[in-house]
Amino acid sequence: MPKPMKLMSPTGHLGFTPIEQESFWKGVEQKPDYIIADSGSSDIGPHPLGADESCSPATWQEHDLELMFRASRQLNVPMIVGSASDTGTNRGVDQYADYIKKLARDMGIRELTIAKIYSEVDKQQLLNKMNSQVQVIGLDGRENLTVEQLERTDTIVAVMGAEPIVHALEQGADVVICGRSSDACLFAAPLIKESYPKDIAYYAGKVLECASFCAEPFAGKETVIGTVGGDYIVVEPMSDYQRCTPSSVASHAMYERIDPYREYVPGGYVDMSACVYEAVDERRTRVTGSKFVTSEQYTVKLEGAGKVGERCLMVVGIRDPYVITHLDEAIAWSRKKVKERFGDTGYDVYYHVYGKNGVMGELEPITDIRSHELGIVVEGVAPTLEVAKELTNLAARNFMYARLKNIRGTAGAAAFLSDEVLVARPGYEWTMNHAIPADPMEWFELKIERITHQQKVGTHS
Repeated sequence: MPKPMKLMSPTGHLGFTPIEQESFWKGVEQKPDYIIADSGSSDIGPHPLGADESCSPATWQEHDLELMFRASRQLNVPMIVGSASDTGTNRGVDQYADYIKKLARDMGIRELTIAKIYSEVDKQQLLNKMNSQVQVIGLDGRENLTVEQLERTDTIVAVMGAEPIVHALEQGADVVICGRSSDACLFAAPLIKESYPKDIAYYAGKVLECASFCAEPFAGKETVIGTVGGDYIVVEPMSDYQRCTPSSVASHAMYERIDPYREYVPGGYVDMSACVYEAVDERRTRVTGSKFVTSEQYTVKLEGAGKVGERCLMVVGIRDPYVITHLDEAIAWSRKKVKERFGDTGYDVYYHVYGKNGVMGELEPITDIRSHELGIVVEGVAPTLEVAKELTNLAARNFMYARLKNIRGTAGAAAFLSDEVLVARPGYEWTMNHAIPADPMEWFELKIERITHQQKVGTHS
């Protein structure tokens, strides 16, 4: 039986907002065997992936990376970062690796082994697979991938499982910077390397992936420690004000999926239906009973995004109770004026009505609103910035002039937060949420850099 291991999880999304330092350093005092953090998500929408840009400030990413790196060198234990720079593209992997190398030089660290695992997918390589009759399987109700969808895609990443990370650790990596990765697999990898059963390894990954989200009260960016031994994990928060209770740990394990009892990863899924959650004391919970079910066929998930057009915004305020009551008619008027100018196709215009259904859209169950004022974000998307500006302006200004039956007064039923059109980042769409049969290493490139700094700080080879 392998020895008990401590995995430290300081954040659920490295760089999204800075790690809380007090609980982080309390976690370091526990002498974890690994320090691990995920740094990416599809929750941020398709723009960062499609445009290959980070959505997090570089200063926050560097803040978190520096904390993890200093602690890992202090303890002489590996650190693992997944989905580098929000999306896990090759740019993100290089960005993080370059910063780690800079830190190493600044700290005078003489020897360091960095593993970089790239996961960006070449479109032609994928097209060749499709031409050889390999099906790229649609997930969550999507159809299988077509050539037309592939052509609309600007950037593709494959989501790695535990295997490439295990391979990097076996080669002695002190720092592993991963491209797009399954969150749970980042934590499962070192356990699998140390011969832990997959049953508990992948479950541990699921529980620890979002750090303090598995504790109560809710808080982000606080550190938690998971102690894994045999067939169990004990989860403990490092912040003074949080507790890991059976209900908080179980709740976190079940969230973010349609089936609360299954966590899918490359190569199978974690079955949590027989898990037992027991309080060790007021702050810690012990979990047993998880099972890993191996898939008949290993598949790798592919994520892709493509540009739709240039995008502009205007913010409209409505205080007139009559217009609020007849808002659908006012929106219809606005759409009519846009259509008269730009025709039926070649653009998109959206009306996000905050105070009514701005968050949930058509899924909002409350239709009888009592708001005394509404905020409408008008969003226009078009092939060129000039057209996007004009159609957004036209759509927004027509709330001021909407011809509604029985309306009293003259123009002035709408107010603008700003008179000018606000230029937003271009619009992108998810073009790929698919899976492809593959070898666990097939879409991933592992590069090992063994760095030796001379005593004179600032030189390296």
